[in-house]
Amino acid sequence: MKKIILSLAVATLLFSCKEETNEKVKDATKAVTTDVKQSIDSVTEKAKKAIDTSKIKQKAKSLIIKGAEKVEEGAKKVKEEAAKK
Repeated sequence: MKKIILSLAVATLLFSCKEETNEKVKDATKAVTTDVKQSIDSVTEKAKKAIDTSKIKQKAKSLIIKGAEKVEEGAKKVKEEAAKK
């Protein structure tokens, strides 16, 4: 009889610990999931900013090149005008 009561007590203790452990695992899983989602969001934002910055740099380079070409054209015209006079 003592063995039966003792085994029931141990079984009850194991089941109660198992439920607490499951709850802790669920809470930990939720916390990790939240952290991962936040990390993904921040990495996504940083990547978007980097892409936008590189696009701006490319546009600026093309504008600088176009501006330099126009300055060269203007300089050629001025040289031609000066040579005519």
